[in-house]
Amino acid sequence: CFLPLPIGQKNSTLMECCSTIVCGGCCHANLNREIEESLFPSCPFCRHPPPESQEEVMKNIMKRVEANDPVALCKMGRERYEEGDYNGAFQYWTKAAGLGYAEAHYELSCSYAEGEGVEIDEEKRVYHLEHAAIGGNPRARYNLGCEEAKNRRMDRAIKHFIIAANLGHNESLEVLKNFYAKGHVSKDDFAAALRGHQAAVDATKSPQREMAFSEK
Repeated sequence: CFLPLPIGQKNSTLMECCSTIVCGGCCHANLNREIEESLFPSCPFCRHPPPESQEEVMKNIMKRVEANDPVALCKMGRERYEEGDYNGAFQYWTKAAGLGYAEAHYELSCSYAEGEGVEIDEEKRVYHLEHAAIGGNPRARYNLGCEEAKNRRMDRAIKHFIIAANLGHNESLEVLKNFYAKGHVSKDDFAAALRGHQAAVDATKSPQREMAFSEK
């Protein structure tokens, strides 16, 4: 489908054949089609049969890595991170970020914040956080809002939270709700943020996605 993906990974899947992120609704619709037409299982995006082993999974991902697929590079970074290889994770995320992948910029901001695979660097943390936010990552935008609020730059913080809320980010909307109650956000701005948040959430909904979610 062409609907925006919901925030978070629980309602979407990284296909291990082609490194494409597919929503739960498409996976659900594809499964129903396979059952109804007695078809063999296949990827909803590339129609390739699913990998039969973890070895084949990694082989497929490495093919995409060699093709400079930023999603696959970011996935390999996460694999290395979970193995405790923070330097390896940093190298993969750096390459994916160089290709403009917002999620990789966000991961790098976390690496610089925690000093994992690299020395702690506040300037570079903020640099990658800003690039992730510009690329549309709502968590990065939320974190920038928190950063500005911590430094008492409330006008800038509110702008970040409004942008994140308009992307469907729940935590940012909760912050705006709290700010509105304290008089930091105007009634009109809060109402606009509520409408923007609801519109973003509604844009990710479909009957197929609702069915997939209900069957989990």
